[in-house]
Amino acid sequence: MKALVTGATGFLGNHLCRELREIGYAVHISNTQTASLSDIKNLDVYKDIDFDIIFHLAAVTKAGDWCVHNPGTQWIENQIINTNILKFWKECQPSARMVCIGTSCSYDPTLPLEEGYYERGTPDLDLYYYAQTKRMLLTGLRALQKQHGLEWLYVIPSTLYGPGFKDDDNHFIFDLVRKISDGKYKDSPVTLWGTGEQKRELINVNDFVNILLDLTDRKNEVINIGRGKEYSIKEYARKICELVGFDFYDIKYDTTKFSGVQSKCLNIEKLKGIFPKLKFTPLEEGLKEIIDWNNNGKKIFTNTV
Repeated sequence: MKALVTGATGFLGNHLCRELREIGYAVHISNTQTASLSDIKNLDVYKDIDFDIIFHLAAVTKAGDWCVHNPGTQWIENQIINTNILKFWKECQPSARMVCIGTSCSYDPTLPLEEGYYERGTPDLDLYYYAQTKRMLLTGLRALQKQHGLEWLYVIPSTLYGPGFKDDDNHFIFDLVRKISDGKYKDSPVTLWGTGEQKRELINVNDFVNILLDLTDRKNEVINIGRGKEYSIKEYARKICELVGFDFYDIKYDTTKFSGVQSKCLNIEKLKGIFPKLKFTPLEEGLKEIIDWNNNGKKIFTNTV
């Protein structure tokens, strides 16, 4: 079995490539150094390989308020990489199953976060342009299915967490771990963005990868992958403080900073209908793992790409 993974050296890409190799796939990669999607000609190195599956993870985005200040960059660069991988798929790999990663940002926060509403309404305005490129990616999959009979799967994850995150990855949970750990071990002040009342859902990256690989026989579907349960930023911070040994009441909150939507929890009824006995890594266990990764020299995970 042969797989092409775009965005292969990102957080999710590292974990996915590792698991694919462990189950026997020959893994080929695309990133900014190898077969970059910025120019479709870079994919020529793979045009004579018959892939069984293509995982399209690559996206130009960052956590925090980066989206707010870079809407044009996100729109142009994501449209380019999405169009190039879809064109490569259609012209060179029509027998491969295309698996694409969407974003919960594409949901209108005033509507149910379930698959039938993914393209309805208006995404949060701070994330609007990135969200629309992900909606356009789904539109592209459907267009190529309709005209050429190509098969695809489009999955929408909640926020992923686990070991192996990079120093510049400031997704909220990694940012919390870094700030609270620095408060404990470096006596640094701990200030979080927003009121701390905004709620977020997490799924352990290994849980996500396992579910994703179990779904690859599904075709032409949109599926949410999450835990279906969310906690406030304050609740996550309290759990991390308990594990690190930092006084939760020493945390301060800066309400002038970007804090995003107030709630973001995926409806996973469709996923539970496919897998009635879903099991997830306990939150405390997952948090301890990323705290250990952050504080113990980052020796428990090595890049396998």
